Amino acid sequence: MIIQNNLSNNNCLKVLIKRGSSIESVHRAHASICDIKGRILMKAGLAEYETFIRSSLKPFQALPFITSGTSEKYNLDNKTLALACGSHCGSADQARTAFKLLWNADIDIKELKCPLPQNRDSKLQHNCSGKHAAFLATCKKMNWDLESYLMGHHPLQKEIFRRVAEILKIPAEELIAERDDCGAPTLLLRLSQMAILYAHLSRSDQPEFEQITRAMTNYPDLIAGKGFFDSELIKKGHNQIISKGGSEGIQCISLLGEGIGLSIKVEDGSKRAKHAVAIHLLRQLEWITPSALEELDEVILQKKPGVYIEVQGQLKVT
Repeated sequence: MIIQNNLSNNNCLKVLIKRGSSIESVHRAHASICDIKGRILMKAGLAEYETFIRSSLKPFQALPFITSGTSEKYNLDNKTLALACGSHCGSADQARTAFKLLWNADIDIKELKCPLPQNRDSKLQHNCSGKHAAFLATCKKMNWDLESYLMGHHPLQKEIFRRVAEILKIPAEELIAERDDCGAPTLLLRLSQMAILYAHLSRSDQPEFEQITRAMTNYPDLIAGKGFFDSELIKKGHNQIISKGGSEGIQCISLLGEGIGLSIKVEDGSKRAKHAVAIHLLRQLEWITPSALEELDEVILQKKPGVYIEVQGQLKVT
């Protein structure tokens, strides 16, 4: 376990929320850029900051869905794969896509163990329903128990842990998993490890990763939804960017074809701050055009009159 003391004194990024000329709030963030060899290329703050990857793990949780042959067996397309990788907003199209995944695999909606969202009618509208539906379809294809698919000892979860550990070149036994809000396991990782995962995701020479990134770029609105950060960034990145956020200030981004991944953590978990940091760092990295970043800033941050967001600090070469 990395001991994270004196977090405010490590050259981290700072997000200042200003009302007029006065500072109203301050958020601190850390970021890491890594390549597929595991090298930390750039960082801001602590590249070794440990935290849960949360829903940024979803593209890797979808790996068994592909490698087991589940998608082929049940005639499932890249649209359903995209939903499995996303944290959607519960739109009608998103819920229908989750339903199609279950229908093709002949699985009852009652098998879904994600919660029923507040003020919604169906578990299909839960933002993790695609992931859970893919979990269940994979279990049915592999003749694994459907009832316990969220347990850490289940063959499905053990396979996910194995693949993540394989990418990170560590023993699977070293991974620490805890229950995410949807009930599925998520992993405690260093920011550098998250960046390494997304560096591998960006490689086109690994068929399963190429299939995941193709699905995500072809169906960006299934990753989050129109007007949401991940979907808008993927669209404005013109098939060159993969973006997947997680709760509590987690954001991971890949530059496709380059074997490079970026991970961000805002200490206090602020969603607004992580989006501001991501836009700030993408501007420094020049991964997408300045005009696209301005459009993203306007759509996502939606600053009120007299309110300003300023990000201080830069990624530095290690």
